[in-house]
Amino acid sequence: MPLATIGTMEFAYADEGPADGPAVLLLHGFPQDHHSWDAIAAALVARGYRIIRPDQRGYSAGARPENIDSYRLACLTADAWALLDSLGVDRAHVVGHDWGGMVAWAMAAEHPERLLSLTVLSTPHPAAFADSLRGMQALKSWYMGLIQVPRVAEAALRPGGRLWAGMMRGLPAESRERYTRAASEPGALTSMLAWYRAMPRDMARPSIRWRAIEVPTLYVWGRRDPALGESAARRTSAYVRGPYSFVILPSAGHWLPERAAEDVLPHLLAHLGAATPSDG
Repeated sequence: MPLATIGTMEFAYADEGPADGPAVLLLHGFPQDHHSWDAIAAALVARGYRIIRPDQRGYSAGARPENIDSYRLACLTADAWALLDSLGVDRAHVVGHDWGGMVAWAMAAEHPERLLSLTVLSTPHPAAFADSLRGMQALKSWYMGLIQVPRVAEAALRPGGRLWAGMMRGLPAESRERYTRAASEPGALTSMLAWYRAMPRDMARPSIRWRAIEVPTLYVWGRRDPALGESAARRTSAYVRGPYSFVILPSAGHWLPERAAEDVLPHLLAHLGAATPSDG
């Protein structure tokens, strides 16, 4: 895989499809990497899209800073903008899942003029998620409290251990094995968990990333998602002012890129096609 140098860090990424095709940035979640998009990326490339999918901060071996503030949303979105800039991409469709969805929401709020469209799988708008923590979502998010405790969380979530295996439930075996190997690299798990540890700092200080979204937006949520509940999913519409489509997949869980690509793709292709300028 090629490496992109951003500041003092190096990010592994894939860049596939025609160089002059409409650009689509795919952002993975926890504990995934760019491979989580394999099925969706292949389908989009076959339809003429240029697909850019990085291993994000904490997941690329050359991009694992130790400071928790280095995992604030402003840093995560800056990585994505810098990667697009380095590849000469001015405007792109942005698609995110799980934590990648949080970054995608933030990108759409920061620079809507640079997005052709926004698609988020599983993850509600950040403000909708915060609202829902007063209800059942707080129970679904119990593990986030555990993750805030350094060393204790690393021990409890040891890759390959019982709790880790429980969190990976539902993923294909090949994906579970790949993500477990990656999280076992020195410093990798702590860097991945730093995304969660930085989140309270962003939620305590609302910023541009909480603005309502103006770009064409598709939000896809699986009704059987054990981590992200229906209340936050339905509240998300209140934070989108642009054209908005909300799709519920009744039999899908959380791992939509790996497990529900065939269900996601028709909605995604229609959304991208409607938001792509006729000149590409």
